[in-house]
Amino acid sequence: MSQLTSVHGGIAVVIPSYRVTAHILGVLAAIGPEVSRIYVVDDLCPDGSGALVREQCRDPRVTVLCHAQNQGVGGAVMSGYRAAIDDGMQVIVKVDGDGQMDPRLVPRFVAPILNGEADYTKGNRFFDLEQIHQMPKMRLFGNAVLSLMTKLSSGYWDLFDPTNGYTAIHADVARHLPFSKISQRYFFETDILFRLNTLRAVVQDVPMDAQYGDEVSNLKISRIVTEFLAKHSRNFIKRLFYNYYLRDMSLASLELPLGLGLLGWGTVYGISHWIASAKAGIATAPGTVMLSALPVLMGAQLVLAFLAYDIAAVPRRAIHRLTGYRRD
Repeated sequence: MSQLTSVHGGIAVVIPSYRVTAHILGVLAAIGPEVSRIYVVDDLCPDGSGALVREQCRDPRVTVLCHAQNQGVGGAVMSGYRAAIDDGMQVIVKVDGDGQMDPRLVPRFVAPILNGEADYTKGNRFFDLEQIHQMPKMRLFGNAVLSLMTKLSSGYWDLFDPTNGYTAIHADVARHLPFSKISQRYFFETDILFRLNTLRAVVQDVPMDAQYGDEVSNLKISRIVTEFLAKHSRNFIKRLFYNYYLRDMSLASLELPLGLGLLGWGTVYGISHWIASAKAGIATAPGTVMLSALPVLMGAQLVLAFLAYDIAAVPRRAIHRLTGYRRD
């Protein structure tokens, strides 16, 4: 604890606040002394959570920021990041105000960053298999699907539970994020992983247990499925372009297009000749089958080789330790 309280610049906690009046005061009361500043961001909360905190919270560390327009969880967090960076904080932790995240875990999220092991840490509620039965079955399934999509779009293949909003980031990394471009709504947690990968930041999962009570979720799965799929696809294509063609070139830069080309050509060639043979009532010639199968097999091998390279390319060196990412 003494190591955390003596951190140069201090630790800040950002709490986006929207319809959390039943829990926000309890969350604030549970934040330990290792935290120097607390920013409650009232995202035009219809229940007046910002006013509630101002009236009833006596913690001198707390600052209430209010939005004139609702900006979503991403917009609220970015406002908190900006305030913490302007105040000279070193590590910024994001905690939800609905009571699902235990503020006593803040030191666990901050430690890998202070030790130089990570630039960004996030919670993982799937680490303890004995505890995940607490999670609603629909949410469990959704997280599994979203995790696979996030691995592809973000490039962080060793992470799970992408929608987990319990996070911490080094301020020297946060100031390099394109705040205006990061998704402001429910895609925020996933989009920031993509942005961090473009910086080659090290991201680490932190095991935690989920807490479910009487909080009300504003997330409607049916509304965001199409949006998430489109944004994952966009980020995947952008990541490939940035990492394999714009910033760097490697053997993997050739393996992917060549593999996809062979797969596509072999598939189209084989299907077209199979249809033609079926209409003519004759068997497809062995040579034609080989001309189709061989490109498909070679293409599949090249795509798998690219995936192996991509998985091995997960960032391992924390960038906030590099002098180029520090601001005097």
